Amino acid sequence: MNTSDPPAVSLRAVTRQFGTVRAVNGVDLDIRAGELFGLIGRNGAGKSTLFRMMLGLIPVSDGEIRIEGVRVDGSAFRAVRRRVGYLPENVVLYDNLSGRETLRFFARLKGVPATACDAALERVGLSPAADRRVSGYSRGMRQRLGFAQALLGNPRILFLDEPTTGLDADAIRGFHDVLRGLREEGVTIVMTSHILAELQERVDRLAILVDGRVRAEGSVQSLREHVDLPLSVTVAVRLDGAARVAAAIQPLAVAAVVVRGRELSAGCRREAKMAMLDALAGVRADVEDIQVREPSLEDVFFGLSTGGAMAWS
Repeated sequence: MNTSDPPAVSLRAVTRQFGTVRAVNGVDLDIRAGELFGLIGRNGAGKSTLFRMMLGLIPVSDGEIRIEGVRVDGSAFRAVRRRVGYLPENVVLYDNLSGRETLRFFARLKGVPATACDAALERVGLSPAADRRVSGYSRGMRQRLGFAQALLGNPRILFLDEPTTGLDADAIRGFHDVLRGLREEGVTIVMTSHILAELQERVDRLAILVDGRVRAEGSVQSLREHVDLPLSVTVAVRLDGAARVAAAIQPLAVAAVVVRGRELSAGCRREAKMAMLDALAGVRADVEDIQVREPSLEDVFFGLSTGGAMAWS
C-alpha cells in the first residue's frame, strides 16, 4: 500500500437526501489502494446508504464519488464496476438452486467464466455443500455463499457490509484468513461491522459516521491518542500489599483506585503512564503482575460518537 498513489475510492462533499431526511451529509473520504478500511456507526448513521452510493446503486444528491478515478455516475463506471465485489448485509438467494448453480447464475451476470465458481466455493469453505440446495443452508452458509459471489471475477475492490453476520467462531476465523490473503494480493477492502473488536486489530484506518457525517477518521491508534480516554491499569498484589500499592498510584489515577481483594484497578492519563509504572516499581515487593490496557475501539467509538468532529491520519 503506497500512500502516494491515487486513492482507490474518493468521496467529495457527498450528500444523500430522502425527502426531508439527510441520510448522508457532506462526506469527504479517501480510501487508499490496498488497505482495509472500516466504516462504523450506529444503525441509521448512513453506512449502508454510503455503500450503495459508492457502488453506483443509488445516485448522490450532491457531491462526487470516484472509484479508481472514475465517477460512479459516468458511463465509464460500467467497466470499473466489473472490478468491484459487493456483499450486502442481507444476502438474498434462490432457495431452489444449489450453491454451485447460484454462483454460476452470478457468474453469468458478471461475465465471469463458470470455471471460476468452484475456486470461489473452495475459498469460502463451501465445496462439500456445493451441490446442496440453498434452502438447506444455515444462515452462516448463506453468508459464505454471498461472500463467494462477491469474490467472483477477482475484484480489486471489495465492499463488505456486515460480512460476518450469522457466522460461527470458526467461520469468522476462516473469513479473516481469506481477507488476509486478499490483502496480500493488493485488494482494497471497505468493511462495516457492528462487532468493533473484530475490526480493532485488522483495519488500517476507519471512519466513524454519526448522523450521516464523518465524526472521526484515522488509524485505531491515532484515534486513541487523540481521544481523552484513560488507560486502564490492573495490578495483582501480594498478600497485605493492596493498601501500599493503592497509596503509591492514587496521586496519578484519574479516579479513586478500586480494590477487589488482591487486585487493584485504576485509570490514568496516557501522559502519566510511565510515572504510574515508576510508582509501581517503587512498591515492587508488593506487586505480582501489571496489565496496562489501551482504550478499545468500542471505548473510542462511544467517546467520539458524542463528541465534536475530528480527523487524523
